[in-house]
Order: sequence, then structure tokens, then C-alpha cells
Amino acid sequence: MKVRVSARIRTLALSAGIGCSVVSVAATLDRVEITHDDGRYHVLANSFLDAAPSAVHAVLLNFDDDAYAEISEIYKESAYLEPDGDGTPIVFTHVKGCLLLFCRSMRRVERLEVVTPRLIRTLVVPDRSDFRYAMSEWVLEPESGGTRVTYNMTVQPDFKLPPFIGPLFLRRFLLRGGVDAIDRIEELAAEIAASQQDAW
Repeated sequence: MKVRVSARIRTLALSAGIGCSVVSVAATLDRVEITHDDGRYHVLANSFLDAAPSAVHAVLLNFDDDAYAEISEIYKESAYLEPDGDGTPIVFTHVKGCLLLFCRSMRRVERLEVVTPRLIRTLVVPDRSDFRYAMSEWVLEPESGGTRVTYNMTVQPDFKLPPFIGPLFLRRFLLRGGVDAIDRIEELAAEIAASQQDAW
């Protein structure tokens, strides 16, 4: 099954102070595809964020002190753990979601690979997670003063989902955790960019 969504997310204007200094935030979600194949769920999303790639990069790599809760309410915990034996960073996230009366907490421990400044990849450590397999990739490309973001994620849970409700629940979880969060990622990136300018 494949679900495609195209949407203009929103434009947010924040004004503060007598001078009404304005920060304009407008995230555009151009494409979303969710597919389910042999127990694995795949998400592919393409979006434009009105923020520099370096600032978006900083938001996506901030796992300390449950910072991912700032991205989406489904994240209850996030942190860096002790690096792997080869020095690869290890990150932890704990999410919780509900659909009707079905609720589920899910934990992931993942290897974090910053392949290039424009490519961030995570790969789950199955014996420390609630997933048999999970991989995510964020590709960040400069575009028109902002960032073109391509998000690709595949997960295979290591737990049983109830018939009918389970697949719908997992699709909702995938959307809220990665796709619906793009406007908040943009807001946080804009705040980082503004603080960097203030520092100068």
C-alpha cells in the first residue's frame, strides 16, 4: 500500500519587541510516500525549509537533554550514549504514540553516521531496540537560501501489532516523528541561525 500526500505546511511569523523584529518561517512539504512491504514500513519525504543547511544539520544532531522533544511531542527521551567500539556515536530515542485505545512506547538505540555535511544516517542496534531493523537518512541540499530536505526511513518493528489498528498506528507514528515535524525543525533551525547572527 502507498500513501501520497502533498501539502503546504504553514507560514509562521514571530514578532517581538517594540521594533517588531520579524522571523518568517515557511516549511513546504512537497511529497510523502509511505509503503508497507513484508513487515517493513518505508517513508520517503521531500520538503523545503526556509533555513540554512548548517542550522538544520545542527537541529538534527542535537539529541542531548531530550532535545528531540522540541521537534515532536512523540519523543519522550533522546540522548547520546557511549560511542561504539569503533568510535561511532550512539544515540537513543524513546517515543510514545496512541491510536484510539492502542498505545505503544518504542525505544531505539542507533549508530549515528554523519556521512558528509549533507548526509546524516542512522542504523538501529537491534538487540538494544524495539525494532528488528531501522534505518533513516536525511539529505540536506542548499536551495534558494534555504534547504531542500529528502528524508528516507525504513523500520521493521520487533513486536506484534494488532490487526487493522497496528499498521495505521505505525503509519501515524512515522508521519508525526519525521514528516509532520518539519515545520518545527525549521523553527528551531531559524532560532539557531538568529542566535549565531546575534553572536556576531
